[in-house]
Amino acid sequence: MSKMSATNAIEVQDVCLSLGGHTILDAVSFAIPQGSYVGIVGPNGGGKTTLLRIILGLLRPTHGRVAVFGESPFAARRRGNIGYVPQRIAQADIPFPISVEEIVWSGRTPAIGVGNRRSPHDRKFVEEVMDRAKVGHLRHRLVGNLSGGERQRVFIARSLAADPSLLILDEPTTGVDIAAKEEFYALLKTLNADLGLTILFVSHDIEVMTSEVAFVLALNQRLICHCESHKFLSEDTVERLYGKAMQSHPLHLHL
Repeated sequence: MSKMSATNAIEVQDVCLSLGGHTILDAVSFAIPQGSYVGIVGPNGGGKTTLLRIILGLLRPTHGRVAVFGESPFAARRRGNIGYVPQRIAQADIPFPISVEEIVWSGRTPAIGVGNRRSPHDRKFVEEVMDRAKVGHLRHRLVGNLSGGERQRVFIARSLAADPSLLILDEPTTGVDIAAKEEFYALLKTLNADLGLTILFVSHDIEVMTSEVAFVLALNQRLICHCESHKFLSEDTVERLYGKAMQSHPLHLHL
């Protein structure tokens, strides 16, 4: 097996995962260079969220290796190198009263350390990420009272508070209206372009994949393709991913 390279943000080598005798991922291999903007697309049950959980160090593969910036996913996450926005966070019920500012500060813990005092640098950094995500004016609002789009930006700010090099998002626009989606994708492009942040996110929307990201990983248990986004909509790729029934209307797949 080849040596993992720290020049790549993510390296996945021959990753397999089986649960209860059922194959979830089968011999998946790819590398994502630092600074890339990548989307993962595929059918329900194709292993997208499972792959994210392995990259995050939340699941161990049955076989194969994963490195994030040249180290184990768990180590990278513990250092604060990975920012994560989980699935359906914009719709999640938050029954306890917590403000936007408190949520964002909670993401700073990996950088500060448990029990350590907040420094002037920490305070300045948190202010900057709230401004970048355009949630500074919401600082005193309760998160449970925000719209889906506002909440999504809050949790992006929280994920940025640790100053990560990689941002992972799982179906980030679920429960977000069209206007908020456009603002959200504009924010991601800015983070990628201005900060050099490596971004990896899952979406069911093929149109988003072809218009927003630079590279696409098409996954259905196996890796169907890893290509530039403008090359993704070949009939062969869509057919192998979704089957012939979906081939005629590829831009309307919101599965």
